[in-house]
Amino acid sequence: MKREIILLNVTGKDHPGLTAALADVLADHGVNILDIGQAVIHDHLSLGMLLEVPPEAQSGPVVKDLLFQAHQLGLNINFTPIGNSDYEHWVGLQGKPRYIVTLLGRKLTARNISRVARIVAAHELNIDGITRLSGRFTLRGEDPHRRACVEFSLRGEPGREADLRHDLLEISRIDEVDIAFQADDLYRRNRRLIVFDMDSTLIEVEVIDELAKAAGVGREVAAITEAAMQGEIDFRESFRRRLALLKGLEASVLERIAARLPITEGAERLISTLRMLGYRIGILSGGFTYFAEHLRRRLNLDCVSANELDIRDGRLTGEVRGEIVDGAMKAKLLNRMADDMGISLKQVIAVGDGANDLPMLSLAGLGVAFHAKPVVRKNARHAISTLGLDSILYLLGVRDREII
Repeated sequence: MKREIILLNVTGKDHPGLTAALADVLADHGVNILDIGQAVIHDHLSLGMLLEVPPEAQSGPVVKDLLFQAHQLGLNINFTPIGNSDYEHWVGLQGKPRYIVTLLGRKLTARNISRVARIVAAHELNIDGITRLSGRFTLRGEDPHRRACVEFSLRGEPGREADLRHDLLEISRIDEVDIAFQADDLYRRNRRLIVFDMDSTLIEVEVIDELAKAAGVGREVAAITEAAMQGEIDFRESFRRRLALLKGLEASVLERIAARLPITEGAERLISTLRMLGYRIGILSGGFTYFAEHLRRRLNLDCVSANELDIRDGRLTGEVRGEIVDGAMKAKLLNRMADDMGISLKQVIAVGDGANDLPMLSLAGLGVAFHAKPVVRKNARHAISTLGLDSILYLLGVRDREII
């Protein structure tokens, strides 16, 4: 006699003790569990088990006892015999690449899910599991900060990963959702450092624009800022031109602006959670150290790197002290921070919105273009445009229920 392999599928209304009762029956017959998975949606159970019935036991009595137990419990139960060759093929699939697709937005529709599933299938990948990461939300009234997120676990080898990533990101252009595609590897679950750009990322404004308004040159500086963020002007050149327009501004203005900096939605929730998980947290900004230091104290950050304003006789000189922190410098500083911590760049998260953030976004294991300009979204591997900064937690596989 030879062993038998059976796929068991159980569905029905969930209540405590179901899995234990079925497992007890299998235990009485000496059955081995080769694989198991269970999900409950709105109190409805779906349980699957791959069973190995040893030669000394026969499948007939096992099936009979399971059917009786399922009837007693009010469950539906199905059995599918699995051939040895099919089982060995399944075993041979282990070690194959696995990927995670994270779909997030204020709400998710059937069309969103359909588009993801069709693209995944077109690239010959299988969906092994779908998990809801966001919490449940009420339908009574509209919540502008509502979050919806599901995570797809994929198995297989795409022919061209770049094409798959492009097709998935195209959904973000069509629908009001964001999509992230990552390798499901050890690094994804073992990040150690996160760095933020400051202006329009960690805070909702461009500080230099606020300074310009106070100096009466708001329109001129805003126009240069926008061109720089779009990548139309070299950052160093645009920075010098904007800063020169601030010459003569009273330094006392800095304190008033710092006191009212609006923190981006979700920033404090993200930072406090990552702090709890042991992350180091910093700012790498082309803005100014005065405001970055203010945020470091306010948000309990570890370190900041930015441009130091030159002030003489209580007024801005229109210049900075030391080397300008541009895109290349951000990448250099990020490398140094990772080296100092003794970690791989794959364990780093970088978040920014402007063209000068692209060098550090490309270096980091997880580079996120946050509410970014089109040129940045196009060139970054990951982009979030619909939710707050705390949605980055979903890209790490963190569920809402784990931090609420």
